[in-house]
Parts: sequence; structure tokens; C-alpha cells
Amino acid sequence: MGLNEDGLQGLAPAALRALEAAEIVFGGPRHLALACAGERGRPWPVPFDVAPVLACRGRPTVVLASGDPFWFGAGGSLAAHLAPQEWRCHAQPSTFSLLAARLGWKLEETDCLGLHAAPLQQLLPRLSPGRQLLVLLRDGAAVASLAGWLEREGWGESHLQVMESVGGPRERRRAWRAAEAAAALAADPAHAPVAVALQAQGGAALPRVPGRPDHWYANDGQITKAPARALTLAALAPRQGECLWDIGGGSGSVAVEWCLAGGMAISLEQHAARADNIRRNAERFGLHGPHARLRVVQGVAPAALDALQALAQPQAVFVGGGFDAVLFEHLRALMPEGCRLVVNAVTLETQALLVQLHASHGGSLLRLELSSAEPLGRMRSWKAARPLVQWSWQR
Repeated sequence: MGLNEDGLQGLAPAALRALEAAEIVFGGPRHLALACAGERGRPWPVPFDVAPVLACRGRPTVVLASGDPFWFGAGGSLAAHLAPQEWRCHAQPSTFSLLAARLGWKLEETDCLGLHAAPLQQLLPRLSPGRQLLVLLRDGAAVASLAGWLEREGWGESHLQVMESVGGPRERRRAWRAAEAAAALAADPAHAPVAVALQAQGGAALPRVPGRPDHWYANDGQITKAPARALTLAALAPRQGECLWDIGGGSGSVAVEWCLAGGMAISLEQHAARADNIRRNAERFGLHGPHARLRVVQGVAPAALDALQALAQPQAVFVGGGFDAVLFEHLRALMPEGCRLVVNAVTLETQALLVQLHASHGGSLLRLELSSAEPLGRMRSWKAARPLVQWSWQR
């Protein structure tokens, strides 16, 4: 049941009847107070767990959430464990809808994020000058953290409207530049429920397509360079929700860009320092956290492939280094039907193997020769990178 800051007076008659008939009412302390739940109230466990609700099967039970329970709420988590006839949803306008109605923003042109328990860095790929975002946050301290993060990332000129208790009698709205917000909030903190309307200004936007500039990534020089990375992602053909095995991760740049395209990835890297770089890059782009979309396994293929298999089955595999015939046989045994394999090779020995595999198994074989203009005395000349051979194959 959606319950906004206007409390019981905002509920439809059917929702009120369901609430009155409930033996047990679950919710956060604020929602339980708004609903006047009294002795029927049960606060959510910390950390969040749906098990106490599921234990009430067969008894009339209400679960309270803000606005629309299926938009960054508990609705989806509960419905996944229940049969369709076991539950009913009484939704209200979402917090995003209420915010847009206050601001006069078109929701279809606005990014909406719930970052109660998710990394602030998830904003990074979405920021561009003039872009509008609505962000739900855990509490007032998270608002100050957001403002500080924006300033560190070069978006200190962004316009923030901090909106508290929207839709209720305690509603308050204040506005600052991101660079000013932390000091203002230290003097007069924001209080939950709180959201931020963000109009991005001043920073360097992350490109939306693969082949992002190398300087975005922590690396020790072991990185698939931007032009080759763009061609590699095109060959891998990421699709929403798919899993990539990134073998010989290096900096993890291919895995990061796969995730930014909507997938999830497991990066296998044998060197501890490079594995740390991959973790730093995952954090930079908001791909870490409790529900990490990019996970790192330290180890050597093929011995470590069982660890990857235990985490998730792949829909695509990328090998950026250390490929040989033994690894191919192991991968072929583990890859499900339809799984895509892309291998990049710069050594003559590995390139020769890819030529043989292409002859025996088919697929696509490309030789990539890239040169960049660099100074030569007072003039310029082409500096060639090592030729790269790329084999793409589908199981």
C-alpha cells in the first residue's frame, strides 16, 4: 500500500478498508505513525528482509511503502515470492510524480533514481549539462554526500533543489548550487523523507557509447585502448541483463563498458594490483555495492573458471590476454548454447592460433591496424600501434 506524507487522508476508500481489516501492518517507523498502526505495527528488520512478511501468509497483512510500491519500493521484492492471488497493490502517486508536479518537469525527459542503498556514483553516466534528474536519498546526510561528490567530480555548478516531506504538511524546498549545499546543510540539515531535484551544470559528461577515453580508467598501462575497446564491445554485442566473463581483465575497461550498456560482468584478473584497479573502476562508475554489477575474481584461467561458473553463467566471454588452445577447450565446455566469444591477440603465436580456430570453427576474424598522429620533430607523423587480431565466435 502506498502511503504518502498526507497520511490516511490521501488513501482511497478501498485502501482504507484494507488497512482497517489488517491484523498486521509492516512499514518503517514514519509510515507506521502516519497510518496510526498502533499495536498492529511491525517495523521492517534491519537489514531489510521480506521473511517476516512472508511468515504472515494466510493472515490479512498490509505492507506500507511510499507512493508507488513498485517503483524503488518493496512491491517487487515481495511479489517475487507470492502467487498473484495472494497480494493486491493500492498504489498512490510516486514521489517522482509528486516532485515533477511541484517542479513542472516532464517525467519522460527526467532521469529518476532511487539511491537509498545504492552508490551515488551511479549518477556519473547520467550527468550532462542541462540534464534533469530526480534522486531519492536515504536521509539528510546523504544529501550532503551527494553535493560533495558532485563538487569533486566537477559538477559543483549544478543546481540542487532539496525537497523534504513532499506532499505533506511538513513539505519544505530549498535550493543551492552543489558547491554551496554542504555548508548550508551543515547549518540546517535536511530530514527524511528527502529527495533532490538536480539540474546538472559545469562538468565533463561521460560519453554514452563504448570506446570512452582511457583517462576515465585507473590503469597501469594494461588497458584495451579506446578505439580497440569500441570495436571489441561492438563484437561482444551487449544486451540488457546479460552476463560477461572478462578474462584477463587488466583495468576492467571492457567489463565496465559492458555494464554501462545494461549488463553485468565478472572480471578475472591474476595480478592483485590490477584487480584493485578493476575494483576502483567499478566504484568510479557505481557498479559496486550490495548488488554489484561488476564483480572481480582474482585468479588464473582456466583453473579459476569454476569460480566464475559458480557466480553466473555467461552470455558472452571476452579474453584480452593469456588465450591458448587449452583455455579455448575449457571455455567451449562451459559456454552455453548461443554464448558469444571474442578474443583479442597481439602476439604472433596467439594470432596464429586464432587463424587456426577460425578455419576449424568459423566465426569472424579481423585484423585491426591503428595509427595515431604524434609529433616528429617540428612536424607530425603516424605512430602505429601493434596490429590486433580479433576472433569472434558463437557457441
